[in-house]
Amino acid sequence: MTTTTFPDIDALTLNVYQEIRVRASIDITFAALLEQLGAGNEHPDGTPMPMTIEPWPGGRWFRDLGDGNGHFWASVQAIKRPTLLELSGPLFMSYPVANNVQYRLSEENGETLIRFCHAGFGLISEQHRKGVVTGWNYIGEKARERAEKAQLQAGR
Repeated sequence: MTTTTFPDIDALTLNVYQEIRVRASIDITFAALLEQLGAGNEHPDGTPMPMTIEPWPGGRWFRDLGDGNGHFWASVQAIKRPTLLELSGPLFMSYPVANNVQYRLSEENGETLIRFCHAGFGLISEQHRKGVVTGWNYIGEKARERAEKAQLQAGR
């Protein structure tokens, strides 16, 4: 007889929720978010890590290392400019896992509110479980800065 035990469901799930307030229009904020997730992406220490995001349904989000090498992170599951970007895929995790990332944007009191949700399920390493919040916080903050700078340059 073989007995197999599995970790409880909480050990297999990852949920991150964030709200980011941006002093910029929803259109400028959405464009800044795409830029930050794409060519403007970087590690939290500031080291560039440019990514490619194809902003259409089924588009890829990946890191191109050249010569046919790279890392696939996700597919664009849904995009509704400028209010929704939804991605699904393994992200930075190279093991059995499924992730869904949603950026929902709305205008509130002259600002843009980004509601961010990352839900993951699988054999998520403790290192990724701890580091994911830092990474998403950094991306959100850099997207906010990018949007607010673009808003100032637009003179609105």
